Amino acid sequence: MASVRVPVPARFPVVTTVGVWLALLGGCSAGSVTAVQTAASSVPVTTTAAAGSTTTPSSTRSSTSTVRPAATPPFISQVQWVSGSGGRSLHIVPTASGRTAQGTADAEEAWAEVLRVAPDAEQPGMRAQFDCHWRYARVVEPDKPSWNLEPWRPVVTESQMADARCNPGGPESAET
Repeated sequence: MASVRVPVPARFPVVTTVGVWLALLGGCSAGSVTAVQTAASSVPVTTTAAAGSTTTPSSTRSSTSTVRPAATPPFISQVQWVSGSGGRSLHIVPTASGRTAQGTADAEEAWAEVLRVAPDAEQPGMRAQFDCHWRYARVVEPDKPSWNLEPWRPVVTESQMADARCNPGGPESAET
């Protein structure tokens, strides 16, 4: 078992499950990781190796990482409706700051930036797709040029959204 203590800003939620992140990264389904904010504003993260894993107690170690300085708005550089193979798609291009921002307040600000440019994005399922990209896609594919949200996608639970890699109802639309 390895433990890592990571300092976090006070605005992080008290409990954050990141096992889904690891599942999206692939091959990490053997254990789950849960982060819990402590009074000292740090998050203990514990990982557990599966039976038969090559990880042994002698090869595990503890370390401390520091969270990057706070990101600042704007978090979104471009918002544009385009026609895709499955229908309309909202292409959202995050700024460098938007690719590294963390926390609920940053996500709220980023979504507000999207709505200022495309108020018609306020449709069922669109915010959930955005949140999925904000939480997971930035980790799995940090250099993806745009996040594509489609109003024709079904409204699903957060778990189903993550399982569908932010694209419930089918693969990502090809731009036409």
